[in-house]
Amino acid sequence: MFEVIRKHSKFVMGLLFLLVFPSFVLWGIEGNRFFSEQAKTVASVDGHDISQADWDNAHRREVDRMRASNPTLDAKLFDSPQARYATLEQLVHQQVLAAAAQKFHLIASDQQLAQALEQNPTIAALRKSDGTLDMSRYKQLLAAQGMTPESFEAGVRNDLSLQQVMGGLTSTSFATPAEADVALDAFYQQREIQVARFDTKDYAGKVSLSDADLLAYYKSHEAQFQAPAQANIQYVVLDLDAVKNSITLDPQDVRAYYDQNAARLSGPEQRRASHILIAVPQNASPAEREKAKAKADEILAQARKDPASFAELAKKYSQDPGSAANGGDLGFFARDAMVKPFADAVWGMTKEGEIVGPIQTDYGYHVIELTGIKAPQQRSFDELKPQIESDLKNQQAQVKFADAADKFTNMVYEQPDSLQPVVDKLKLKIQTATGVTRTPAPGATGVLANEKFLNALFSSDSIKKKRNTDAVEVGNDELVSGRITQYTASHLRSFAEVKDEVRRLLLADRGAALARTDGTAKLAAWKADPASAQLPAAVVVSRGQTQNLPPAVVDSALRADANKLPSFIGVDLGTQGYAVVKLEKIVPRTPPTADVAAQERAQFAQAVASAESQAYYDLLKQRFKATIKVPKPAAGATAE
Repeated sequence: MFEVIRKHSKFVMGLLFLLVFPSFVLWGIEGNRFFSEQAKTVASVDGHDISQADWDNAHRREVDRMRASNPTLDAKLFDSPQARYATLEQLVHQQVLAAAAQKFHLIASDQQLAQALEQNPTIAALRKSDGTLDMSRYKQLLAAQGMTPESFEAGVRNDLSLQQVMGGLTSTSFATPAEADVALDAFYQQREIQVARFDTKDYAGKVSLSDADLLAYYKSHEAQFQAPAQANIQYVVLDLDAVKNSITLDPQDVRAYYDQNAARLSGPEQRRASHILIAVPQNASPAEREKAKAKADEILAQARKDPASFAELAKKYSQDPGSAANGGDLGFFARDAMVKPFADAVWGMTKEGEIVGPIQTDYGYHVIELTGIKAPQQRSFDELKPQIESDLKNQQAQVKFADAADKFTNMVYEQPDSLQPVVDKLKLKIQTATGVTRTPAPGATGVLANEKFLNALFSSDSIKKKRNTDAVEVGNDELVSGRITQYTASHLRSFAEVKDEVRRLLLADRGAALARTDGTAKLAAWKADPASAQLPAAVVVSRGQTQNLPPAVVDSALRADANKLPSFIGVDLGTQGYAVVKLEKIVPRTPPTADVAAQERAQFAQAVASAESQAYYDLLKQRFKATIKVPKPAAGATAE
């Protein structure tokens, strides 16, 4: 066979070219589409582009960071257009500050870096009893996050450089008490007003509508009466719970897990200790720290010489207000209830009555006595069995999810005419929904509120061929695929179908017009003859006390010129009608107490600093030509 190939090599090469080239072209086009999508520019700063991939990666890191700081948070909270856009704005913000730091030659010194690392509580917990950093644990901590000490410290140095861009402004911003008081007095000012309401509903009886009127309104507002495209769908969700439900545990594995972990599952060991604290401020000098340590060494010597005097020594010397009066007693506690150096010292002792120290923590130097050891009571197999089964299923689900996700993705694509094969293979459940629209319905939750999934459902291929959508990632460890079973295109609802809705809208429209006409007439008359005004009792309003009046009324009353009182103003309330407001007088606010006044001035100074920072940042954005090239999502837009 190989001899034939050698003799006809040119023919074989030509045949292979004809077979391979078309597939290469097809896959090349698809791959190019994918990469071009990832390379799409979404923002630009100082001539440098930010791609869709940069944005996606930044948002993924932000979600991971938030989940690491609060594991109970639902990742879906971050899968919204607003959350993703906020990440893009933050990415642009960082790029602007980086461009400014480079332009202004702002570099963090080694001293600044060292100070920042010393103030990091996580790193501070890695210090040994002699105050030096435990480098092996430091490297292990960073390695667990995919970093080296060099890369981590470079990141900290970069953050410090960015902070310097705004730091010079924020550290010098101030507002004098006089400035604050003028602004705060105006903001908290009260005004006494009388309000005459001309409500739309009160004019409904004066409106007469014919069928011709309704039909004319319907034809001139057809866009309001469009029925959106709707679909009845089937969909299948693959998540960790679905994988867990498909797992059957071997009873022997459950028993073996109990035998190996019974002590841990029964609860942590607790220990009781007393301590004497010689406090050291965070900003203490080396000399102050050395003095505090010497004092702790002296107390340690006394305690070891006469252990029975530990409680009296604590009452005399300890600077921990929470335990000193009790002879330093901290009661029983779990290991993770204390900072690591303290816990390590307590769990490093082997018998009650043992005394160690001085142990350095962020609070100072401790002399510690172990006063009790409480081992947890081992729980029975039957008692722990539900928890063990849940733990084992969670562990196996985490391992199996990636493989299940690959199968899910491939099967919904390779067998596009039905979801049943993937359901049977992975033991999933087909779910249904009716009247699904391209935009999430009010109150929709889960995958039906995810725009990425809905866009896939309403793609032309899905609509025309009723095929499965590709697997869509809608959250961490969550994929969905769906298919349309029945589709209704967008269309204009018939006049008969919407006649009642047309009547309600036109009635409100014309009622509001009558209210506006009546209100403006009364406003003119009362301005000409104030004594003829028929108004309800006066009320005092402020930004914090609206008297249940419409926001537009309160806002207009507080913005009105108060140089000539009394005065009349008209307020258009849109579909609600109209209001005439008589501004009677200014009511000075009750002077705040000294503490409240100081707090308000501090808040005002912060607001001034924030406003100045924003103005400076806006200036930097202009200077470095920062632009975002994707539209900002409207308020209320749901998951993308």
